[in-house]
Amino acid sequence: MNTASVGLAVTPAVVSTFVSHYLGKSSQPHKPTAHISYDEGLHLIRSFLAYASRHTVEEVQAFTSQWVPHPQWVRVDEVEIPDHQLSRAAALVADQLGPDGIRRVGGTQWWQWRKPRSPLKAEWIEMKADYHERKKNSDPGNRVMLYVHGGGYYFGSVDEHRYQIQRHARKLKARALAPRYRLAPQFPFPCGLQDCLATYLFLLTCQEPSTIVLAGDSAGAGLVVSLLVILRDRGLPLPAGAVLISPWVDLTHSFPSVAGDCPLDYIPPSGFHHKPSRAWPPPDEEVLEQIKKTAISQKQDINATQDKSSDSGLGIPTVTDVADATTCLSLHIDGERVEIKEQIQIYTTNDLLAHPLVSPIMQPTLGGLPPLLIMVGGGEMLRDEQIYLAHKCANPARYAPADSLMDDHARTQLAQFKPTDVQLQVWDDLCHVAPTLSFTAPAKYMYRSVAQFAAWALARAQNTGIEILDDDQISIISSSSSSSSDAQEPKMEEKKVSKVKERNPPKDEKKNSVGKAGDPLPRFHDHMIRQRVTAHGIIYPLPPADELPSCSMAPELVGVIKVGPVRKWMDHKKRWDTRFKRAKASVHKKHLKDMAVGYEVFGEGEVPPPSALAGRRKIGGGELDKKKEKSMGLSLWAFWGSKHDKMTVDRANEAEKADYKAATPGEGQGARTFTDIQKQEKQTAARSRRPAPFFTRNGSWRILVKDDRQIEQQENESDENGGTAPPPAKNAAQVGSRDRTSEDTPSSSAEAGFLSPDDAHGTGVTGKRAIIGGLATPFSMRKQAETASMITLMSPADQLSVRLGTPSLRSLALTVPAGEDKNVARSEHQEKSRLAGGVDDGKGLPPLPSPLPTPGFSTPDDRPGMERFFTADEIPQAK
Repeated sequence: MNTASVGLAVTPAVVSTFVSHYLGKSSQPHKPTAHISYDEGLHLIRSFLAYASRHTVEEVQAFTSQWVPHPQWVRVDEVEIPDHQLSRAAALVADQLGPDGIRRVGGTQWWQWRKPRSPLKAEWIEMKADYHERKKNSDPGNRVMLYVHGGGYYFGSVDEHRYQIQRHARKLKARALAPRYRLAPQFPFPCGLQDCLATYLFLLTCQEPSTIVLAGDSAGAGLVVSLLVILRDRGLPLPAGAVLISPWVDLTHSFPSVAGDCPLDYIPPSGFHHKPSRAWPPPDEEVLEQIKKTAISQKQDINATQDKSSDSGLGIPTVTDVADATTCLSLHIDGERVEIKEQIQIYTTNDLLAHPLVSPIMQPTLGGLPPLLIMVGGGEMLRDEQIYLAHKCANPARYAPADSLMDDHARTQLAQFKPTDVQLQVWDDLCHVAPTLSFTAPAKYMYRSVAQFAAWALARAQNTGIEILDDDQISIISSSSSSSSDAQEPKMEEKKVSKVKERNPPKDEKKNSVGKAGDPLPRFHDHMIRQRVTAHGIIYPLPPADELPSCSMAPELVGVIKVGPVRKWMDHKKRWDTRFKRAKASVHKKHLKDMAVGYEVFGEGEVPPPSALAGRRKIGGGELDKKKEKSMGLSLWAFWGSKHDKMTVDRANEAEKADYKAATPGEGQGARTFTDIQKQEKQTAARSRRPAPFFTRNGSWRILVKDDRQIEQQENESDENGGTAPPPAKNAAQVGSRDRTSEDTPSSSAEAGFLSPDDAHGTGVTGKRAIIGGLATPFSMRKQAETASMITLMSPADQLSVRLGTPSLRSLALTVPAGEDKNVARSEHQEKSRLAGGVDDGKGLPPLPSPLPTPGFSTPDDRPGMERFFTADEIPQAK
């Protein structure tokens, strides 16, 4: 596959869509396909997937993972996830699987294997303007989005999805971290889950959990749900919230929408089929029997040299487990019993399709998670399972699994975790992961909704205002049905006129339209915000749960493979077997040839799934990842998808300064507080079987506990001395949590007529000099000029909290590892504190805010104390 061949394959669909669109446009005027840009994009993806099915999985993976240049106004940095985070993630996944799950997966070692010289990498994505602003202010950032891309668990890449991720980052004014996780079928479950968990653990070492929002689409959203469940069950810090865009959470395809016709979606109704290759489909029964014999022989040799009792309780597959391992699936179709020996889903074997970490809808409970935004396309094939997921999160008791699947531990979890707060949006007639078509109007509304929810979740977790770009000033959603109109660049005066018209709908519609970052969320009712949204962003109430087919299913039918989807899969497979009969025979011979050479095996009798590359490593051979080549096709697609962002960036540059709004934590009333979720984490960690020191790290979520103790110590010392100590610097998780009573009580310095470091006097628009009583002081303050573009919805006291509470070196306590010279460590800490603008108090406590700069003194050591300020005339005498 290459750009030329893909272009030739999709061109007929593009041309035919263009012709039929205008000939039959009046037949469906209210559908999203009435817009030519959406209609073209939908048919283009559908034709690409049809063309890709005639190629091997390896070819599809290679095409979708090619290098795609990023725009010049986007900053991209690559980071390597440390090996110890991968090991920690593997231990957590193994704990979550338990002994029975480890046996079913096939061990604990094979899924930790990686290709030689192929470490786990992730990509930081951020707008360059935001990056330079952060660096200028020495701000590590109080909003980060960990984004997991989709692609059916087996294709796609960060390069392919970057044009979507960068828009999320731009609208939220955040940094995005996207992991390059391993893909099936070469790396099936739980390889990708381990990589995503390791990336989150790495992120915790540089960010507070209250500054993180998880996001994902399709298979990536499914991984996010499983990741959240592991964090919840293992007592690890949960993020501020999560955004799930068309999550794939039921690989058994047990819901009605999968069996029906979905003409408005691009997902193949019969599943994903590809030309046979070494990677997919897995070896047939003949080759599997030989692999089983090899594994059994290996296990017997191990048992002969080791104590057989060592296998007990470790989850190591036994000889019987290896002999019984099979992918066979039995169903009754048209009154006959049919056995399916082939693996249906690329992600995992048939035996694990209903595993709770593979299909999260099978979890005993999805309560106890951070707030979720679940976006569903009303015309997509996976619609019902996504709606069911939302209701299961908000009402775990009502949508619990069947009693036959519940054990004592599951019932304990159901009673332990409180319902999860969920905003559910079902978008009329939209396809799977509609933000993929980022150049269309419905997708632009969806991006705004994501930014609105994420800003609210961050503000709620941090208990402070979050400054967000006022998108109305620079980002315009065209109401035209022609995609060409989006590319036009009218004059600024014309834009303002059109903007006023578009943003002033009738009063009844204005109250029920999709918001953007900074707009208030509606109130949660029974832990849910239930919305049906049109392609034009107008919100209507969603029908009651009892009227939705997905919520009316019996618990015994959830997670049970149905005949309809399997029949469609089998019919397609028969056609593919006939079409690629020679290719299948050739692959079969290659498997036998590799068996003659021999495979490298893992110790202790581990049995990787048939498709796993870890179990098909030829002795003496090693596969390395090929160097990426630039993809012209994906570059053009990304350019088309980034066009709106480019126009928005240009408008922002033309404008003097984009207005900012503040998302306040008081919005979205009725939701659980972030403190309540943190209490849940501590309770769960206390019940964990693994000792607490296993989770210790040099990360920031531990610093919050240290700062709390230090503040208490400082307050105790102040009380004992009978004085008032200046408040320590706060980190992002503590911003906005100041004691409001202290604002009404003047400090000792204020009573004496002097300014304190916490003084909130304004500086006006003239610069940095504080204004007191209408007169400018002869000294300056570390504060930006107050322009109209920086006005937020916060009070002046809140603005001061944000300035003083930005995470930095000043908010870190001095900790000296065992065996290290304390004097050296303290000097290094003092130097870092000085560079960060703070002053070390010499006690290892959080450094106090530095004094205000005084004219005539070049270094902090030369400046006078805060007990006295000098005028310009007094400075020479002071020297």
